[in-house]
Amino acid sequence: MTSRNPRPAPRWRALLLSGLFTGLVILLSFGMGRYPIPPGEVVRILGQIVTGRFDPATATEAARVLFYIRLPRILLAALTGVALSGAGTLFQGMFRNPLVSPDVLGVSSGAALGAAIGILLPAGGSIQLWAFACGVAAVALTYGIAQASRGQSVVMLVLAGMVVSAFFSAALSFLKYVADPYEQLPTIVFWLMGGFYRASWPAVGSLLLTVLPGAVLLLLTSWKLNILSLGDEEALSLGVNVRVLRPLLITAATLMVAGAVSVTGTISWVGLVVPHIARMLAGADHDRSMPVAMLFGAGFMLLMDDLARSLTTAEIPVGILTSAVGAPFFGYLLISGRREAWR
Repeated sequence: MTSRNPRPAPRWRALLLSGLFTGLVILLSFGMGRYPIPPGEVVRILGQIVTGRFDPATATEAARVLFYIRLPRILLAALTGVALSGAGTLFQGMFRNPLVSPDVLGVSSGAALGAAIGILLPAGGSIQLWAFACGVAAVALTYGIAQASRGQSVVMLVLAGMVVSAFFSAALSFLKYVADPYEQLPTIVFWLMGGFYRASWPAVGSLLLTVLPGAVLLLLTSWKLNILSLGDEEALSLGVNVRVLRPLLITAATLMVAGAVSVTGTISWVGLVVPHIARMLAGADHDRSMPVAMLFGAGFMLLMDDLARSLTTAEIPVGILTSAVGAPFFGYLLISGRREAWR
């Protein structure tokens, strides 16, 4: 499971390909939408923003659309892609299982339940805050169950995550059952589909606080993930403190995913498929594949959002598109027998 790709691409080439892909998608995202903005106008407005010459009172309509709507949405989608792809790469390496996704420990189920609670509160509540808190609580409960058991820690974490996810999913189903079918239930269902229509500068700021520190930590410790993927005994013999490193990395990934899901809703398949693409480009060495996964994940998420708001007159929830694209690609990996993508 942890053997290397026999002929991995050079590190710079994989990063360059991912960077070019993401850069092109970013440029495309600035101009796409109901209000198309020419590339020259985009460059001029961005120059005003970067140099501090942007004035909302005198700005053109195109400038206001780009600054208040399009730019926050691009940053939110990119940060979400970084969070889901980085966490997926971490968990697949840590658990030595190519079928693991970022919600393996129950964070997505917990966040979904929290969002439903926020929607159902009579006095109104912060959906984002409830989703984030319940997502973190779900992972804490998973880790507590695993620690209280008497089995191998990695296996018990996965099993405990299944238990917690099932419980939180049942609780969510109950809340959907008792919700007002005309107002609250449609809101819950639409939130669960995922999307970036909530994009705003405050949302971007809150996501930066959870994603950036975790992403930096995962990048700095990605070489240790190679050792963790060998197993606890081998990692301990090589001088890695598993009892400290594993909870630290799980906490960082949990905060990243909980922050993203609390803002965007449930977006599946990204954290499962993108790590495989990164390993196909950069090889199985996590020191190489982790930055590629984060960079490619940002571009992939942006591309899905561009399609979501451009394919039809009504915006398609991003979670539908990621599932529609991710599931066939995963099937392709199964059928093609590309074994290097599974290592």
